[in-house]
Amino acid sequence: MKSKEIRSMTIDEIESKLTELQDKLFKQKIQKKMGQSENPFKIRDTRRDIARLITILAEKRKEV
Repeated sequence: MKSKEIRSMTIDEIESKLTELQDKLFKQKIQKKMGQSENPFKIRDTRRDIARLITILAEKRKEV
């Protein structure tokens, strides 16, 4: 997910996407522990997307 895409979203959309990605990260970690993960590097990408969302959400809240 690109920063440009996130910036075009509303605060509510960002919060819902953040929750969705946190659930996805939890499931990916469980799959990795159980040895079912096809690509363990997706965890890194998901963590980075979550960080981007949190950063831009903080910026948007500061503007309001």
